[in-house]
Amino acid sequence: MPRLSPRTLRSHPMSEFKHWYDVVVRRSLYEPNAMVLATATKGGSPAARVVLLKSFSKEGFVFFTNYGSRKGRELRDNPRAALVFYWPEVTRQIRVEGIVKKIGIKESDQYFRTRPLGAQLGAHASPQSAVVPGREYLEQRLKDVAQSFGNQSIMRPENWGGYRLCPMVLEFWQGRPDRLHDRFRYRFSKGRWIIEQLAP
Repeated sequence: MPRLSPRTLRSHPMSEFKHWYDVVVRRSLYEPNAMVLATATKGGSPAARVVLLKSFSKEGFVFFTNYGSRKGRELRDNPRAALVFYWPEVTRQIRVEGIVKKIGIKESDQYFRTRPLGAQLGAHASPQSAVVPGREYLEQRLKDVAQSFGNQSIMRPENWGGYRLCPMVLEFWQGRPDRLHDRFRYRFSKGRWIIEQLAP
C-alpha cells in the first residue's frame, strides 16, 4: 500500500475511513466490516469482542446488539468505547475512540426487517450473555419463539437495537518495513479535526 502522508490524507477522518473501507471491500476480504468493540464498566474493568459494522457516516459507526448483553449494560453505565479495524491483507489498522449512543427506534426497526428469519428469531430467543443450562435450552427457546410467531411478521424485540459510536479520535496505521509504520491521528478539538503524525 502507498505511504501515508499529510498531503494525501483527507481533512475529515470519516472521508479517510470511507476511502480505506472501499479498498478492502473491493479486494473482497472476508468480513471487512468486522471490528473489535471495547467497552468498560463504570469502575473501569474492560471487555472486548468482535462485532459487525452495519453502516457509517460522518456522525459515526453503527452496530446492533441486545441492550441487556454485557456490552449493552456497560454502554449504559459507561458510554465511552473504542473500536479497532484490522485488515492484515493490506497491513492496515484503524483505531477509534468516542461516545456511544443508541440510535432511533425507526432506524433499528428498519435494519431488523432486513435480517434473515433465523437472526430475527434468535434476537427474541437468546438471553444474550446470560448463563444457560445448555444448547438444548437455546434450541427449545428458538422453537418456542418460532411457534409463537407462526406466519406473522417478526417485530424487533424492545431489548434489541442499534448504537452509534460518535468518534472523537481516529488513528490510521499503515504497516511499513522495519517497523517504521505510518501512524496518523485525527482528534476533534474546539470544533475541528486536527491531524497529527505519531511515532510507530
